[in-house]
Amino acid sequence: MKKSIKTFATNRKASFLYALETRYEAGLVLQGWEVVAIRQGQINLANSYISIKNSEAYLISAHITPLKTCTSETASPERPRKLLLNRRELSKLTGATAQKGMSIVPLRLYLKSGKLKLEIALAKGKKNYDKKQSLKEKDIQREQLRSLKDFRRNE
Repeated sequence: MKKSIKTFATNRKASFLYALETRYEAGLVLQGWEVVAIRQGQINLANSYISIKNSEAYLISAHITPLKTCTSETASPERPRKLLLNRRELSKLTGATAQKGMSIVPLRLYLKSGKLKLEIALAKGKKNYDKKQSLKEKDIQREQLRSLKDFRRNE
């Protein structure tokens, strides 16, 4: 039996700005209106990041647009949202950010088995020359695909 995974938001800038290493899956503590808004695609992970405070991880500055039908006066679109990780994962993340100077970035938000999950990764910031190199590699791959399509058309 296949588990269906539906992706609601991705952080496309993360793979360009950071060298991604270890990936983790985390649950989120959300309010009711936030779940409905996410299912309608009203979320943006572009400038968000993960912060660890008091041995707990939080998703900071992820924008969830409140619904027009939301009656809650406390509907804050960019409030910190707690991540659900086990103690071992939290200690690994804390150690890597403290000692190695790494960052924790959110990659994508998806629905798995009826629950919203956030994929996060330990990441190291890329230098400008690394970014240029990754753009060159992307262009080369795109060019190879184009030439392959042209080759198949001419057969």
